[in-house]
Amino acid sequence: MGKYPDILKIISSSFLCLVLLSQGATAQKSITLAQAQQMALTQNKRLKSAQYSIEAAKAAREGINGADKPMVDGSVMGFYVGKPLNTLLPEYGVSPSVIVKQSIYAAGKIKLGKQAADKGIEIYQEQKAVAESEVLFNVQKAYWQVASVNEKITLATTFKSLLESLLKQLTNSFNAGMIYKNDMLRVQVQLNDAELNLNKAKDGLVMAKLNLAQTIGMPADAEIILADSVVGAFNPLLSESYLSAAENRSEIRLLKKALEAERLQEKLLKADFKPTVGLLASGFASIGPKMNFENGNNVLSSYVGLVSVSIPIWDWGQKASKVKEQSFKISAQQLQMEETRELISLEAQNAYLQLNQAAKRIDLSQASVQQADENLRLSNDRFKAGTVTGQDVLEAQTLWQQAYSHVIDAKVEYKVSEAAYKKAVGNSQ
Repeated sequence: MGKYPDILKIISSSFLCLVLLSQGATAQKSITLAQAQQMALTQNKRLKSAQYSIEAAKAAREGINGADKPMVDGSVMGFYVGKPLNTLLPEYGVSPSVIVKQSIYAAGKIKLGKQAADKGIEIYQEQKAVAESEVLFNVQKAYWQVASVNEKITLATTFKSLLESLLKQLTNSFNAGMIYKNDMLRVQVQLNDAELNLNKAKDGLVMAKLNLAQTIGMPADAEIILADSVVGAFNPLLSESYLSAAENRSEIRLLKKALEAERLQEKLLKADFKPTVGLLASGFASIGPKMNFENGNNVLSSYVGLVSVSIPIWDWGQKASKVKEQSFKISAQQLQMEETRELISLEAQNAYLQLNQAAKRIDLSQASVQQADENLRLSNDRFKAGTVTGQDVLEAQTLWQQAYSHVIDAKVEYKVSEAAYKKAVGNSQ
Protein backbone atom coordinates (compact mmCIF):
# COMPACT_ATOMS: atom_id res chain seq x y z
CA MET A 1 0.00 0.00 0.00
CA GLY A 2 2.97 2.34 0.25
CA LYS A 3 4.33 4.30 3.14
CA TYR A 4 1.72 6.35 5.00
CA PRO A 5 3.06 9.87 5.88
CA ASP A 6 4.03 10.36 9.48
CA ILE A 7 1.35 12.39 11.25
CA LEU A 8 3.95 14.24 13.33
CA LYS A 9 5.63 15.56 10.19
CA ILE A 10 2.34 16.88 8.85
CA ILE A 11 1.35 18.48 12.15
CA SER A 12 4.83 19.92 12.69
CA SER A 13 4.98 21.44 9.21
CA SER A 14 1.51 22.97 9.60
CA PHE A 15 2.32 24.52 12.95
CA LEU A 16 5.71 25.67 11.66
CA CYS A 17 3.87 27.57 8.94
CA LEU A 18 1.67 29.10 11.62
CA VAL A 19 4.74 30.23 13.59
CA LEU A 20 6.32 31.78 10.49
CA LEU A 21 3.09 33.54 9.63
CA SER A 22 2.81 34.77 13.19
CA GLN A 23 6.35 36.15 13.07
CA GLY A 24 5.55 37.94 9.83
CA ALA A 25 2.34 39.26 11.35
CA THR A 26 4.26 40.56 14.34
CA ALA A 27 6.48 42.50 11.97
CA GLN A 28 3.34 44.27 10.73
CA LYS A 29 1.63 45.10 14.01
CA SER A 30 0.12 42.80 16.58
CA ILE A 31 -2.29 43.68 19.37
CA THR A 32 -2.13 42.18 22.83
CA LEU A 33 -5.25 41.77 24.92
CA ALA A 34 -4.08 44.54 27.27
CA GLN A 35 -3.58 46.88 24.30
CA ALA A 36 -7.01 46.02 22.93
CA GLN A 37 -8.58 46.85 26.29
CA GLN A 38 -6.71 50.15 26.50
CA MET A 39 -7.83 51.05 22.98
CA ALA A 40 -11.42 50.34 23.96
CA LEU A 41 -11.15 52.62 27.00
CA THR A 42 -10.12 55.54 24.80
CA GLN A 43 -11.90 54.82 21.51
CA ASN A 44 -15.10 52.88 22.23
CA LYS A 45 -18.11 54.98 21.20
CA ARG A 46 -20.20 53.95 24.19
CA LEU A 47 -17.48 55.10 26.60
CA LYS A 48 -16.99 58.34 24.68
CA SER A 49 -20.71 59.02 25.01
CA ALA A 50 -20.53 58.33 28.76
CA GLN A 51 -17.65 60.81 29.09
CA TYR A 52 -19.66 63.49 27.31
CA SER A 53 -22.46 62.94 29.84
CA ILE A 54 -19.94 63.50 32.65
CA GLU A 55 -18.72 66.72 31.03
CA ALA A 56 -22.31 67.91 30.63
CA ALA A 57 -22.98 67.26 34.34
CA LYS A 58 -19.82 69.18 35.26
CA ALA A 59 -20.91 72.10 33.10
CA ALA A 60 -24.30 72.10 34.83
CA ARG A 61 -22.53 72.10 38.20
CA GLU A 62 -20.47 75.15 37.22
CA GLY A 63 -23.69 76.98 36.41
CA ILE A 64 -24.98 76.41 39.94
CA ASN A 65 -21.94 78.11 41.50
CA GLY A 66 -23.50 81.51 40.88
CA ALA A 67 -26.88 80.68 42.41
CA ASP A 68 -25.98 82.34 45.75
CA LYS A 69 -24.35 85.40 44.17
CA PRO A 70 -25.99 88.66 42.99
CA MET A 71 -27.49 88.61 39.50
CA VAL A 72 -27.26 91.79 37.44
CA ASP A 73 -29.42 92.47 34.39
CA GLY A 74 -29.29 95.58 32.23
CA SER A 75 -31.58 96.87 29.50
CA VAL A 76 -31.95 99.90 27.21
CA MET A 77 -35.25 101.05 25.77
CA GLY A 78 -35.85 103.77 23.20
CA PHE A 79 -39.29 105.30 22.71
CA TYR A 80 -41.20 107.78 20.54
CA VAL A 81 -44.63 109.10 21.51
CA GLY A 82 -47.09 110.38 18.90
CA LYS A 83 -50.00 112.80 19.14
CA PRO A 84 -51.89 113.54 21.33
CA LEU A 85 -49.79 111.80 24.05
CA ASN A 86 -46.73 113.91 23.16
CA THR A 87 -48.53 116.89 24.71
CA LEU A 88 -48.40 115.09 28.09
CA LEU A 89 -45.22 113.02 27.79
CA PRO A 90 -41.79 113.60 26.28
CA GLU A 91 -41.99 113.04 22.54
CA TYR A 92 -38.92 110.74 22.39
CA GLY A 93 -36.10 109.47 24.58
CA VAL A 94 -33.85 106.64 25.75
CA SER A 95 -34.26 104.80 29.05
CA PRO A 96 -31.44 102.51 30.37
CA SER A 97 -31.94 100.46 33.55
CA VAL A 98 -30.02 98.04 35.80
CA ILE A 99 -31.60 95.42 38.10
CA VAL A 100 -29.71 93.59 40.85
CA LYS A 101 -31.21 90.47 42.47
CA GLN A 102 -29.79 88.74 45.55
CA SER A 103 -31.14 85.70 47.37
CA ILE A 104 -30.79 86.24 51.11
CA TYR A 105 -32.38 83.05 52.49
CA ALA A 106 -33.61 80.08 50.45
CA ALA A 107 -34.08 77.42 53.14
CA GLY A 108 -30.87 75.66 52.12
CA LYS A 109 -32.03 75.01 48.55
CA ILE A 110 -28.91 76.50 46.99
CA LYS A 111 -26.58 74.35 49.09
CA LEU A 112 -28.71 71.26 48.45
CA GLY A 113 -28.77 72.07 44.75
CA LYS A 114 -24.97 72.13 44.65
CA GLN A 115 -24.83 68.82 46.50
CA ALA A 116 -27.34 67.31 44.10
CA ALA A 117 -25.29 68.53 41.13
CA ASP A 118 -22.14 66.99 42.63
CA LYS A 119 -24.03 63.75 43.15
CA GLY A 120 -25.17 63.87 39.53
CA ILE A 121 -21.53 63.99 38.39
CA GLU A 122 -20.72 61.01 40.61
CA ILE A 123 -23.66 59.07 39.19
CA TYR A 124 -22.52 59.67 35.62
CA GLN A 125 -19.00 58.61 36.59
CA GLU A 126 -20.29 55.37 38.07
CA GLN A 127 -22.42 54.81 34.98
CA LYS A 128 -19.28 55.11 32.91
CA ALA A 129 -17.53 52.65 35.24
CA VAL A 130 -20.36 50.15 34.66
CA ALA A 131 -20.04 50.69 30.91
CA GLU A 132 -16.26 50.24 31.09
CA SER A 133 -16.69 46.93 32.88
CA GLU A 134 -19.07 45.66 30.22
CA VAL A 135 -16.95 46.96 27.33
CA LEU A 136 -13.75 45.39 28.71
CA PHE A 137 -15.56 42.08 29.11
CA ASN A 138 -16.83 42.31 25.54
CA VAL A 139 -13.27 43.06 24.36
CA GLN A 140 -12.02 39.89 26.02
CA LYS A 141 -14.81 37.81 24.50
CA ALA A 142 -14.19 39.27 21.05
CA TYR A 143 -10.41 38.89 21.38
CA TRP A 144 -10.57 35.23 22.39
CA GLN A 145 -13.13 34.55 19.67
CA VAL A 146 -10.60 35.75 17.09
CA ALA A 147 -7.90 33.63 18.74
CA SER A 148 -10.23 30.63 18.71
CA VAL A 149 -11.02 30.98 15.01
CA ASN A 150 -7.31 31.40 14.24
CA GLU A 151 -6.54 28.11 15.95
CA LYS A 152 -9.53 26.42 14.31
CA ILE A 153 -8.19 27.50 10.90
CA THR A 154 -4.78 26.04 11.72
CA LEU A 155 -6.41 22.81 12.88
CA ALA A 156 -8.64 22.66 9.80
CA THR A 157 -5.61 23.18 7.55
CA THR A 158 -3.73 20.36 9.29
CA PHE A 159 -6.75 18.06 9.09
CA LYS A 160 -7.12 18.86 5.39
CA SER A 161 -3.47 17.94 4.86
CA LEU A 162 -4.01 14.61 6.58
CA LEU A 163 -7.01 13.86 4.38
CA GLU A 164 -5.15 14.83 1.23
CA SER A 165 -2.28 12.53 2.15
CA LEU A 166 -4.66 9.67 2.90
CA LEU A 167 -6.51 10.29 -0.35
CA LYS A 168 -3.25 10.13 -2.26
CA GLN A 169 -2.39 6.80 -0.68
CA LEU A 170 -5.83 5.37 -1.36
CA THR A 171 -5.79 6.63 -4.95
CA ASN A 172 -2.52 4.81 -5.54
CA SER A 173 -3.98 1.67 -3.99
CA PHE A 174 -7.12 1.97 -6.13
CA ASN A 175 -5.09 2.44 -9.31
CA ALA A 176 -3.16 -0.67 -8.35
CA GLY A 177 -6.45 -2.56 -7.96
CA MET A 178 -5.92 -3.20 -4.26
CA ILE A 179 -9.08 -1.42 -2.91
CA TYR A 180 -12.55 -0.51 -4.07
CA LYS A 181 -13.38 2.98 -5.27
CA ASN A 182 -15.81 3.65 -2.45
CA ASP A 183 -12.87 3.60 0.04
CA MET A 184 -11.35 6.46 -1.91
CA LEU A 185 -14.68 8.30 -2.30
CA ARG A 186 -15.30 8.34 1.48
CA VAL A 187 -12.11 10.30 1.96
CA GLN A 188 -12.94 12.58 -0.97
CA VAL A 189 -16.31 13.44 0.59
CA GLN A 190 -14.63 14.13 3.93
CA LEU A 191 -12.04 16.27 2.17
CA ASN A 192 -14.77 18.33 0.49
CA ASP A 193 -16.37 18.88 3.88
CA ALA A 194 -13.00 19.87 5.34
CA GLU A 195 -12.49 22.40 2.54
CA LEU A 196 -15.97 23.83 3.16
CA ASN A 197 -15.36 24.05 6.90
CA LEU A 198 -12.04 25.77 6.30
CA ASN A 199 -13.72 28.39 4.12
CA LYS A 200 -16.42 28.89 6.77
CA ALA A 201 -13.73 29.34 9.41
CA LYS A 202 -11.98 31.97 7.30
CA ASP A 203 -15.29 33.83 6.85
CA GLY A 204 -15.87 33.53 10.59
CA LEU A 205 -12.45 35.06 11.20
CA VAL A 206 -13.43 38.09 9.11
CA MET A 207 -16.59 38.62 11.18
CA ALA A 208 -14.79 38.00 14.47
CA LYS A 209 -12.19 40.64 13.59
CA LEU A 210 -14.91 43.09 12.57
CA ASN A 211 -16.60 42.55 15.93
CA LEU A 212 -13.32 43.12 17.78
CA ALA A 213 -12.57 46.23 15.72
CA GLN A 214 -15.98 47.73 16.54
CA THR A 215 -15.55 46.99 20.24
CA ILE A 216 -12.12 48.60 20.54
CA GLY A 217 -13.02 51.52 18.27
CA MET A 218 -10.85 50.65 15.26
CA PRO A 219 -11.96 51.19 11.64
CA ALA A 220 -13.74 48.25 10.04
CA ASP A 221 -11.02 47.92 7.39
CA ALA A 222 -8.16 47.89 9.94
CA GLU A 223 -5.88 44.86 9.86
CA ILE A 224 -6.03 43.12 13.25
CA ILE A 225 -3.37 40.59 14.20
CA LEU A 226 -3.40 39.08 17.68
CA ALA A 227 -0.25 38.91 19.75
CA ASP A 228 -1.78 36.62 22.39
CA SER A 229 -2.90 33.03 21.87
CA VAL A 230 -5.03 30.71 23.97
CA VAL A 231 -2.21 29.45 26.17
CA GLY A 232 -1.22 29.68 29.81
CA ALA A 233 -2.40 28.15 33.05
CA PHE A 234 -5.96 26.87 33.20
CA ASN A 235 -6.27 26.14 36.89
CA PRO A 236 -9.48 25.96 38.92
CA LEU A 237 -10.13 28.57 41.58
CA LEU A 238 -9.63 27.57 45.17
CA SER A 239 -10.61 30.73 47.07
CA GLU A 240 -14.23 31.83 47.19
CA SER A 241 -13.59 35.57 46.85
CA TYR A 242 -16.94 35.97 45.12
CA LEU A 243 -18.64 36.03 48.55
CA SER A 244 -17.79 39.74 48.91
CA ALA A 245 -18.14 40.58 45.22
CA ALA A 246 -21.13 42.92 45.47
CA GLU A 247 -19.36 45.77 47.25
CA ASN A 248 -16.67 45.89 44.54
CA ARG A 249 -19.13 46.30 41.70
CA SER A 250 -19.80 49.64 40.04
CA GLU A 251 -23.50 48.76 39.87
CA ILE A 252 -23.76 48.85 43.67
CA ARG A 253 -21.81 52.09 43.92
CA LEU A 254 -24.09 53.55 41.25
CA LEU A 255 -27.22 52.56 43.18
CA LYS A 256 -25.75 54.03 46.37
CA LYS A 257 -25.14 57.34 44.60
CA ALA A 258 -28.63 57.26 43.15
CA LEU A 259 -30.07 56.62 46.62
CA GLU A 260 -28.11 59.57 48.01
CA ALA A 261 -29.45 61.74 45.18
CA GLU A 262 -33.02 60.71 46.03
CA ARG A 263 -32.48 61.69 49.66
CA LEU A 264 -31.15 65.08 48.59
CA GLN A 265 -34.25 65.50 46.47
CA GLU A 266 -36.36 64.74 49.54
CA LYS A 267 -34.55 67.50 51.46
CA LEU A 268 -35.17 69.92 48.59
CA LEU A 269 -38.87 69.14 48.68
CA LYS A 270 -39.00 69.66 52.45
CA ALA A 271 -37.29 73.03 51.96
CA ASP A 272 -40.39 74.19 50.07
CA PHE A 273 -42.17 74.37 53.43
CA LYS A 274 -39.81 77.11 54.63
CA PRO A 275 -39.92 80.83 53.78
CA THR A 276 -37.54 82.47 51.30
CA VAL A 277 -36.17 86.00 51.37
CA GLY A 278 -34.87 87.95 48.39
CA LEU A 279 -33.60 91.45 47.64
CA LEU A 280 -34.12 93.41 44.41
CA ALA A 281 -32.59 96.81 43.57
CA SER A 282 -33.26 98.61 40.31
CA GLY A 283 -31.78 101.84 39.02
CA PHE A 284 -33.00 103.53 35.85
CA ALA A 285 -32.66 106.71 33.84
CA SER A 286 -34.60 108.32 31.00
CA ILE A 287 -33.14 110.85 28.58
CA GLY A 288 -35.29 113.06 26.37
CA PRO A 289 -36.63 116.60 25.95
CA LYS A 290 -37.90 117.86 29.31
CA MET A 291 -37.92 114.29 30.62
CA ASN A 292 -37.69 115.31 34.27
CA PHE A 293 -41.21 116.33 35.22
CA GLU A 294 -39.96 117.76 38.50
CA ASN A 295 -37.62 120.45 37.17
CA GLY A 296 -37.95 120.23 33.38
CA ASN A 297 -34.42 118.85 32.78
CA ASN A 298 -33.71 116.43 29.96
CA VAL A 299 -32.57 113.64 32.34
CA LEU A 300 -34.73 111.72 34.81
CA SER A 301 -33.06 109.12 37.08
CA SER A 302 -34.17 107.18 40.14
CA TYR A 303 -33.95 103.79 41.88
CA VAL A 304 -36.18 101.22 43.55
CA GLY A 305 -35.32 98.78 46.33
CA LEU A 306 -37.51 95.77 47.21
CA VAL A 307 -37.32 93.04 49.80
CA SER A 308 -39.55 90.04 49.22
CA VAL A 309 -40.48 87.38 51.77
CA SER A 310 -42.34 84.31 50.53
CA ILE A 311 -44.04 82.21 53.21
CA PRO A 312 -45.89 78.98 52.28
CA ILE A 313 -49.25 78.95 54.03
CA TRP A 314 -51.63 76.45 52.41
CA ASP A 315 -51.45 74.44 49.20
CA TRP A 316 -54.01 71.69 49.86
CA GLY A 317 -51.29 69.19 50.65
CA GLN A 318 -49.43 69.40 47.33
CA LYS A 319 -45.98 69.82 48.88
CA ALA A 320 -46.64 67.18 51.53
CA SER A 321 -47.74 64.66 48.91
CA LYS A 322 -44.54 65.25 46.93
CA VAL A 323 -42.45 64.57 50.04
CA LYS A 324 -44.44 61.40 50.67
CA GLU A 325 -43.98 60.34 47.06
CA GLN A 326 -40.24 60.89 47.35
CA SER A 327 -40.12 58.81 50.52
CA PHE A 328 -41.68 55.88 48.65
CA LYS A 329 -39.14 56.34 45.84
CA ILE A 330 -36.32 56.11 48.39
CA SER A 331 -37.76 52.88 49.81
CA ALA A 332 -38.04 51.44 46.31
CA GLN A 333 -34.44 52.44 45.59
CA GLN A 334 -33.25 50.71 48.75
CA LEU A 335 -35.04 47.48 47.81
CA GLN A 336 -33.61 47.65 44.29
CA MET A 337 -30.11 47.96 45.72
CA GLU A 338 -30.65 44.97 48.02
CA GLU A 339 -31.98 42.88 45.13
CA THR A 340 -29.05 43.89 42.93
CA ARG A 341 -26.67 42.81 45.69
CA GLU A 342 -28.32 39.38 45.76
CA LEU A 343 -28.24 39.06 41.97
CA ILE A 344 -24.56 40.05 41.85
CA SER A 345 -23.76 37.42 44.47
CA LEU A 346 -25.58 34.81 42.37
CA GLU A 347 -23.77 35.99 39.23
CA ALA A 348 -20.39 35.78 40.95
CA GLN A 349 -21.07 32.30 42.32
CA ASN A 350 -22.24 31.09 38.92
CA ALA A 351 -19.12 32.57 37.27
CA TYR A 352 -16.99 30.79 39.89
CA LEU A 353 -18.64 27.45 39.09
CA GLN A 354 -18.43 28.02 35.33
CA LEU A 355 -14.72 28.78 35.53
CA ASN A 356 -13.99 25.63 37.52
CA GLN A 357 -16.11 23.58 35.11
CA ALA A 358 -14.11 25.00 32.20
CA ALA A 359 -10.88 23.98 33.93
CA LYS A 360 -12.17 20.41 34.35
CA ARG A 361 -13.30 20.34 30.73
CA ILE A 362 -9.76 21.26 29.62
CA ASP A 363 -8.30 18.37 31.62
CA LEU A 364 -10.77 15.92 30.09
CA SER A 365 -10.29 17.33 26.59
CA GLN A 366 -6.51 17.08 26.85
CA ALA A 367 -6.84 13.48 27.96
CA SER A 368 -9.01 12.85 24.90
CA VAL A 369 -6.35 14.44 22.70
CA GLN A 370 -3.71 12.07 24.04
CA GLN A 371 -6.03 9.14 23.37
CA ALA A 372 -6.85 10.43 19.89
CA ASP A 373 -3.13 10.85 19.12
CA GLU A 374 -2.45 7.28 20.19
CA ASN A 375 -5.46 5.98 18.29
CA LEU A 376 -4.33 7.71 15.09
CA ARG A 377 -0.78 6.45 15.55
CA LEU A 378 -2.00 2.88 15.95
CA SER A 379 -4.34 3.21 12.97
CA ASN A 380 -1.46 4.58 10.93
CA ASP A 381 0.79 1.66 11.86
CA ARG A 382 -1.92 -0.92 11.15
CA PHE A 383 -2.78 0.76 7.86
CA LYS A 384 0.83 0.48 6.75
CA ALA A 385 0.79 -3.16 7.88
CA GLY A 386 -2.40 -3.76 5.90
CA THR A 387 -4.48 -4.89 8.88
CA VAL A 388 -6.98 -1.98 8.74
CA THR A 389 -8.64 -0.13 5.91
CA GLY A 390 -8.55 3.49 4.86
CA GLN A 391 -11.95 3.95 6.49
CA ASP A 392 -10.43 3.08 9.88
CA VAL A 393 -7.72 5.69 9.36
CA LEU A 394 -10.33 8.20 8.27
CA GLU A 395 -12.32 7.63 11.45
CA ALA A 396 -9.15 7.99 13.53
CA GLN A 397 -8.30 11.26 11.77
CA THR A 398 -11.84 12.57 12.36
CA LEU A 399 -11.66 11.69 16.06
CA TRP A 400 -8.25 13.39 16.23
CA GLN A 401 -9.63 16.55 14.65
CA GLN A 402 -12.65 16.57 17.00
CA ALA A 403 -10.45 16.07 20.07
CA TYR A 404 -8.21 19.02 19.20
CA SER A 405 -11.24 21.15 18.35
CA HIS A 406 -12.73 20.38 21.77
CA VAL A 407 -9.48 21.45 23.46
CA ILE A 408 -9.56 24.78 21.63
CA ASP A 409 -13.20 25.29 22.62
CA ALA A 410 -12.46 24.37 26.24
CA LYS A 411 -9.50 26.76 26.50
CA VAL A 412 -11.45 29.65 24.96
CA GLU A 413 -14.37 28.86 27.27
CA TYR A 414 -11.94 29.07 30.21
CA LYS A 415 -10.61 32.46 29.06
CA VAL A 416 -14.12 33.85 28.65
CA SER A 417 -15.25 32.33 31.97
CA GLU A 418 -12.19 33.84 33.64
CA ALA A 419 -13.12 37.26 32.24
CA ALA A 420 -16.72 36.77 33.37
CA TYR A 421 -15.56 35.87 36.88
CA LYS A 422 -13.32 38.92 37.13
CA LYS A 423 -16.17 41.11 35.97
CA ALA A 424 -18.52 39.47 38.48
CA VAL A 425 -16.19 40.23 41.40
CA GLY A 426 -15.52 43.78 40.20
CA ASN A 427 -12.15 43.27 38.53
CA SER A 428 -12.56 43.72 34.76
CA GLN A 429 -8.88 44.20 33.92
